[in-house]
Amino acid sequence: MGHLVGKDVYRALGRKIDGLTARAPWSDKLEALLRELYSEDDARLVAAMPWGFSRIGRLERVTGIPRATLERQLESLCPRGLVMDVEAGGAYYYAPSPMVIGIFEFTMMRTGGALPYDRWARLFREYLEEGGLYRANFGDGQKVSLMRAVPHDGSIAAEDYVEVLDYEKAATIIDNADRFAIGICSCRHEHEHVGGRTCKVPLDTCSTFGATSVGFMVRNGLAREVSKAEMLDNLARSRDLGLVLNADNVQRKPGFMCHCCGCCCNVLRGISRHGYPNAVVTSSYIAEPDRDHCTGCGICTRKCPIEAIDRAPDPEPRFRKFGRPLVNRELCIGCGVCALTCKAGAMKLHKRPQRVLHPETTFERIILQCLERGTLQNQLFDNPASLTHAFARACLGGFLRLTPVKRALMSDALRSRFLGALKHAAASEGKGQLAEI
Repeated sequence: MGHLVGKDVYRALGRKIDGLTARAPWSDKLEALLRELYSEDDARLVAAMPWGFSRIGRLERVTGIPRATLERQLESLCPRGLVMDVEAGGAYYYAPSPMVIGIFEFTMMRTGGALPYDRWARLFREYLEEGGLYRANFGDGQKVSLMRAVPHDGSIAAEDYVEVLDYEKAATIIDNADRFAIGICSCRHEHEHVGGRTCKVPLDTCSTFGATSVGFMVRNGLAREVSKAEMLDNLARSRDLGLVLNADNVQRKPGFMCHCCGCCCNVLRGISRHGYPNAVVTSSYIAEPDRDHCTGCGICTRKCPIEAIDRAPDPEPRFRKFGRPLVNRELCIGCGVCALTCKAGAMKLHKRPQRVLHPETTFERIILQCLERGTLQNQLFDNPASLTHAFARACLGGFLRLTPVKRALMSDALRSRFLGALKHAAASEGKGQLAEI
């Protein structure tokens, strides 16, 4: 890898990032972005790193870079969010950051100093607006995304509320965590510099939970540690502002929660602007209006952050001006913002008829996410310097791309056994602590 220079090294870096948990298709705009964020030495190191998390001793063996040099580069890359360093079991593990959640968010969450936010924001906007990233990650109807909608407290119909699970309650997610941090919302920060922001929502909303995630964010200056009380205040403010709560798409120990507005959030724009309703995994609930109590005011349609509530003509006098609300069941993510803003109490969330897939842990989400996006072989055989791993990646990758294979492994019948086998394999390789995150 040391012989790569110029365009070659950035192309290799692009291939590495595209092979992670979120696809990042190559283009001239991606190349411009990578050249802005990574020096050639940075790009050469990250391109040579394993796809998965590794301790520094393994990084030294795989990359061939002396430890002293490696440590200096990592000390520069981690605070910039280009490499993730997480602590598990008393040891640090390192992995290249994916485009999302990763390079984009961490870059735009950096604070302090005279940083070129305008230039970064413009480069990210140009790449995102190409649409290739949305298409590559959601264009085949993928079911597993990084984020899931969390219903606002008070938005679920009383008869369905008894079925709400703890991981579907924002306040309970906070209550069960042991550390907290708040940082700048990367999407609002981007829009603030390149335009398109119409809201007045504060920048400091992005929430992180748990020792592992908070440790990474605070250690690298990407967020400030806060108390549980401040985190609960942050949640209450978002409820008052009618923001969408999008949490880490796991049931156990979610690591983050975004507080999203329709004008800025790039994930919600993946639905409303780019047309991919699976950009966010829905909650287990869906909005339904009560015709008898609806006054026809039209507020729910105006407040829906993803434009999922249409208006249908209705001859009744109360509906003549704005029409009757009609929820688009293909788009509604079950966030509950419409219910919060309905003064008549006519709009509520009700249980979805179909079961929604929310992975239990981060390990399971990564595995299923990579399986759907055709990159699981990189996580299983992650050494780019090994010819044996390269052969295994080529063979397994071709097999896993077969639609019947992918469908079978994602099915209720095989999914738990498949994930259990991979978790056992991770433990046998000394990564059992990571598999529990």
